[in-house]
Amino acid sequence: MSLSQAQKKAFRSIGHHLNPVVIVSENGLSEGLLAELDRALADHELIKVKLALPERDDRAAMLEELLTASGAERVQTIGKMALLYRANPQANPKLSNLKRFEGHHGRH
Repeated sequence: MSLSQAQKKAFRSIGHHLNPVVIVSENGLSEGLLAELDRALADHELIKVKLALPERDDRAAMLEELLTASGAERVQTIGKMALLYRANPQANPKLSNLKRFEGHHGRH
């Protein structure tokens, strides 16, 4: 399910305006965090996650665990922020960031 460069560019454009909906702290991955991540991806498809860990290597490892656990795909990582995407064919148009911002930011 690899994203094309054009898709990633469009998603980055949308993601720029999003606030993080999931924040991962040094406590690591809990069942509650994974459930919230799954719900956020199901509702919004494209989400921003904040990795509140001081070490770059720890953030990278945590992000890999998140991607594996959620089945999401990384669109972009900048510092402590990661933009994740997981398609949901039954996404609610009022909640999905892709549907809400369709046509915005140069997308058609």
